[in-house]
Amino acid sequence: MTDKRLSVWAPRANRVRLRLADHDQSMTARGDGWWTSEASLPPDTDYGFLLDDDTVALPDPRSRRQPIGVHGLSRTVDFGVHAWSDASWTGRQLAGGVIYELHLGTFTPAGTLDSAIDRLDHLLEIGIDFVELLPVNAFNGDHNWGYDGVLWYAVDEVYGGPEAYQRFVDACHSRGLAVIQDVVYNHLGPSGNYLPRFGPYLDDASANTWGSTVNLAEPEVRSYILDNAAAWFSDFHVDGLRLDAVHALVDDPERHILRELAEQTDAQSAFLGRPLTLIAESDLNDPRLILPREAGGYGLAAQWSDDYHHSLHVALTGETDGYYADFASLGALAKTATKGFFHDGTYSSFRGRTHGHPINDQVPTWRLVVFAQDHDQIGNRATGDRLGATLGYERLAVAAVLTMAGPFTPMLFMGEEWGASTPWQFFTAHPEPELGEATAKGRIAEFERMGWDPSVVPDPQDPATFAASKLNWDESSQGDHARLAGLYRDLAALRKSVPELTNPAFSQLVASFDDERQIFQLQRGRISVVANFGSAAASLPVGRNSAILLATGDGTRVEETTVVLPADSAAILRVG
Repeated sequence: MTDKRLSVWAPRANRVRLRLADHDQSMTARGDGWWTSEASLPPDTDYGFLLDDDTVALPDPRSRRQPIGVHGLSRTVDFGVHAWSDASWTGRQLAGGVIYELHLGTFTPAGTLDSAIDRLDHLLEIGIDFVELLPVNAFNGDHNWGYDGVLWYAVDEVYGGPEAYQRFVDACHSRGLAVIQDVVYNHLGPSGNYLPRFGPYLDDASANTWGSTVNLAEPEVRSYILDNAAAWFSDFHVDGLRLDAVHALVDDPERHILRELAEQTDAQSAFLGRPLTLIAESDLNDPRLILPREAGGYGLAAQWSDDYHHSLHVALTGETDGYYADFASLGALAKTATKGFFHDGTYSSFRGRTHGHPINDQVPTWRLVVFAQDHDQIGNRATGDRLGATLGYERLAVAAVLTMAGPFTPMLFMGEEWGASTPWQFFTAHPEPELGEATAKGRIAEFERMGWDPSVVPDPQDPATFAASKLNWDESSQGDHARLAGLYRDLAALRKSVPELTNPAFSQLVASFDDERQIFQLQRGRISVVANFGSAAASLPVGRNSAILLATGDGTRVEETTVVLPADSAAILRVG
């Protein structure tokens, strides 16, 4: 690699010096807030920046490696050293795929990228196409959800650093698995965020749930985001980015950063010759995100539909508190299964106003990513309990069918495929005592206000909370756990063999429901997906000469023009 001459954007500084191992060196102002070093630094050189009269060096805002943490010096990296073996990798389209969301620190006992490689064959066995990693950018502490990152360009050393990340992606591609990286462009973590010392990265006059809003009115901040996205695709060969909480990105709708990001990603995809996917997490229920740019949209590949989760969760559990209140009827599941959003201009009791916009039926259904469980919907519960903490195999199997056989892109949360018994709780490891105490007290107080006994709410700073959230792989091959994993394998195989299960047309979807008997039916062309949430067997009309392709309940059978479903069961049929 050619030696790199360092530059840094620091418009708030009157003087910038480059700190090296044996000396400090003045940097030259080149205009527009940029400073350039006279030195060219070889790979594996530690360095930092001294602003004005500082005596302690700060890490590079674009640091590619932080070997001793987010408060220490940065280190140059040669991304050309890794001998990639994925030259024949042509990528993977999201359409028809299945996503698997995982947190590296709790996915395996070791919690590293290299140890995760050892579990990739399991993902292949259950029919996964995309591995989605929760954020890996550098954070302070020994472990974290990932959403407290402060250096967006560096892979945290806890997971193995940038070289391990390259090995992981290479291993995925060698198995035919695409990689989606979760990135957080809407806020920064509470510890180690030195960006405001350098320049106006944040708009202190505007705030979101996590603190000051990212300052998208500043062109260099926009470039900071755009260049970061491009680096994931070029330096790490990832296939997609999941964009965290894009509703917290405050920008001009007509020149929104998401549109700019989509344009850049499409151009990079054309250059690299493989699909590159952008998926937004958004609570806006706004199809503009996924509409083509020529139709006034931003042109992202897909977005999450929390409404599908909410309607399925209520059907499975009966919970109707908080934002679940509007989803009490199976009619909510019928609507989300055929329209994508439940709130599409309707009144949201949780928000106290109308919410959302309808999706044009010309949009392909795979542009919505749906799930029965994910990191937020588990981890943000008081005890981090999964569905399996209160539901048995039968209902978990129904959840599997309605997630995998629905019209949208399904996503599983790690361990969901075997009904993992371990919780996935909110955990932190802030080294600063005051920050750790404030985080723990705030978390416990929040749920105490909701009526929870504070003694049962895990302390996020307690190392035991993190340890309890690690998957127990030993159970995955036992009893109902293995049985459920087999069901997911069968469902993934059906998706690849039955064209109707990946048909992307909203127009071919018809749903019906019966709240009294607690039955639900989704027609997908000649395929019927049926579920009985009730406590007694139920019959549903399916047409003459129908055949069962898959059933979760013993005793499921077709009688002339009906299918008989046992209680708490689901089935997929080809109708006559």
